[in-house]
Amino acid sequence: MEGVAVNYRNAFHGRNVFVTGHTGFKGSWLSLWLRRLGAVVTGYSLMAPTQPNNFELSGVTKVLARDYRADIRDSKELHAAMASSAPDVVFHLAAQPLVRNSYELPFDTFDVNVMGTARVLEAVKAMARPCVVIVITSDKCYENREQVWGYRETDALGGFDPYSASKGAAEILTASYRDSFFSPQKIAQHGVKVATARAGNVIGGGDWAKDRIVADIVRSLSAGRAVQVRNPRAVRPWQHVLEPLNGYLSLAARMLHSNSPALCGGWNFGPLPGDEMTVGELAERFCKTWGSGSWRDCSSGTQPHEAHSLRLCIDKAISELNWRPRWTPAETIERTARWYRRLYSEPGRAMQDMCYEDIAAYEAVPVDGALQPRPE
Repeated sequence: MEGVAVNYRNAFHGRNVFVTGHTGFKGSWLSLWLRRLGAVVTGYSLMAPTQPNNFELSGVTKVLARDYRADIRDSKELHAAMASSAPDVVFHLAAQPLVRNSYELPFDTFDVNVMGTARVLEAVKAMARPCVVIVITSDKCYENREQVWGYRETDALGGFDPYSASKGAAEILTASYRDSFFSPQKIAQHGVKVATARAGNVIGGGDWAKDRIVADIVRSLSAGRAVQVRNPRAVRPWQHVLEPLNGYLSLAARMLHSNSPALCGGWNFGPLPGDEMTVGELAERFCKTWGSGSWRDCSSGTQPHEAHSLRLCIDKAISELNWRPRWTPAETIERTARWYRRLYSEPGRAMQDMCYEDIAAYEAVPVDGALQPRPE
């Protein structure tokens, strides 16, 4: 494989794309971006998980060819929806996405994240037609050893909390389906290409999920309250939501035009080394960018376990896909704060134009073949 940039419009224009979890934070942004690229987008998901939410605020349903409101664990409905849309590409994002929720709902977390993934792959198998499948898992799929260097795609999978374990299990399950039914060495026979994508902690406009740091910050700042930070010294690979979505699109575009078995595996999409931040640093920067507000440490010894240090190695994506992060941490925080400020200053505003403004700005960033130092 050669790391050559892919022309998105040529890759997705007129293609049928099936997105599970399209009412969620990442799924809503991905659906908008795919439509901008000329794709025919089918969404399959439960109702948007929060109020408010980006799916409704940005009018995502208006850009969809089909909009199914159903559970990925409903095999009959899922098979019918996927068969009807005849996808060229499947992006599987539907999940129980929260670590702390997984302590309260461990069975549901495993059921959705593991068996839900199995049902998606079963639906692909039942179609018996060529397509590209990108299963979105998490940077937390790795066995966390609190190491200071980034995890590589070849590192051991695992998970302390039910969420992390479910994502590691989803990776193993996907690999099993790939080896058993969609062998990368026999693509010419079955035509199905399966990969997984592991991204870091994403931020951006339109996220109101419980216990997500930016959602907590915005709720507090907009109400004039100090931000309560429960784990300020934890290090996370923060990135704007468009960064991993760009990675998913880059990977899917390459897979559409290549039968290389090397594409059918796991891929990390995270920030550049050194761009990781602690939770406290993110809160401090966000408050300064917002123009007011403060945060305070509310950590305690009674909280559920969460990893302290988490970093991703992105050498593979840089080398093989010519993918690389485009926005600095400062730009990421500024774009995110601007999105929320616009919404709160103009209540009732439709935010689709702000999403497309961010997407256009992101696409306009030049990407060359070398990583250059990026001043803040």
